[in-house]
Amino acid sequence: MKYLVLVFVVLVVLIAVALVVLKKLGLLNVGPSGPWPFYIKRPLSQPEQVLYHRLIRALPEHVVLAQVQVSRVLGVKKGSNFHEWNNRINRLSYDFVVCGKDFTVIAAIELDDKSHESSSRAKTDEKKSKATADAGLRLIRWHVRSLPNEEAIRTELLTPAPPTPAALAPTTGKAKRAA
Repeated sequence: MKYLVLVFVVLVVLIAVALVVLKKLGLLNVGPSGPWPFYIKRPLSQPEQVLYHRLIRALPEHVVLAQVQVSRVLGVKKGSNFHEWNNRINRLSYDFVVCGKDFTVIAAIELDDKSHESSSRAKTDEKKSKATADAGLRLIRWHVRSLPNEEAIRTELLTPAPPTPAALAPTTGKAKRAA
């Protein structure tokens, strides 16, 4: 009998120690009242920070937004299945969006690096490019190894872009109201 009590006490102690260790390692779900495993990080990478500051200096009469969800810039036309089409873009984001002072979107900018060479990332980039082009929005891609200077930024963004296929397509009165 003493043996069983001793085994029981040892098991309880081992379980208590294991729970303490698991909690310290963050492997024990602490629930909504305990601390969540988040930390503060910078929203922009070093190359993105460099480009952001260049955009701000090059375009002082514009608003430059960083890390903008595509779904905040592109809407789904009336008459289309909102959920089906919005689901195609709801997890995508633009690195930068350049707007007029009235927040009219002028262009979206993507800063590409080595990660854009993977096949899965290439598919994501194709989807983003297609949605952006079909909406009639200008998408500019620059590579981190060749960031433009302020003059090149002004030239690229302040020179009118050639019309997109969406802009050239004939529209009916109904389509204009729906857009």
